[in-house]
Amino acid sequence: GEDLSPQKKENCTYAVTIETTCTMGAGTSNHISLRFGDTKSNEILVKHLNHKHVRWVDPLQPQVLDDVPRKPFQACHVDQFQITGQCVESPICYLYLKLTGNDDWRPGFAQVRALGGARLSSNYFYFRRYLPRHVWHGSDFCDREVTPFGIKYKRKVFVKKTASHEPLLP
Repeated sequence: GEDLSPQKKENCTYAVTIETTCTMGAGTSNHISLRFGDTKSNEILVKHLNHKHVRWVDPLQPQVLDDVPRKPFQACHVDQFQITGQCVESPICYLYLKLTGNDDWRPGFAQVRALGGARLSSNYFYFRRYLPRHVWHGSDFCDREVTPFGIKYKRKVFVKKTASHEPLLP
C-alpha cells in the first residue's frame, strides 16, 4: 500500500533567544532542554540546548558579542541559539523548557523566530521565576477559549513514548 501520511519537512531553521534574569544565582551550567511547536502538532525538541549555543546578544547594544567565548545561561545575559528541525505550518504557540541537574535557573523570556517565515515566529514567552527541576515548564497559547470567566487554556501533557514491544496495559 501507499503511504498517504503527509511528509514533514526537516529543514527549517529557527533562532531561539533566551534571557537569563539578573537575580543572584539565576544562571545555570546544567542541561537545558527546549520544546516548541504549533497548532498542527509540529514539534521541535532539543534535548541539550547548551550544545547549540550560537551567540551572546547584548540587550542594550545592537551588536552581537560572538568573539567572547562563554557558557550559555549566565545571569544578566541573553543567548541566541540556532536550531534546525521540522518545519511548523502555523505560528509557534507553545514553548517549554526543562532544567536537568542540581542547580537553579531563572529565565526571563524566550522567543523563537522562524528564519524565512516571520509570520510563523512566536511571541515572547515569559518565565521570570526559577524553573522546577526535571519537568517541562512553559506556556501553551495554542488551544484557548474565551469564557465569561476569562481565557481558558488547555493543559499540555508530555508523556514518554513507549517502545513498540512494550504492552500499553499492565
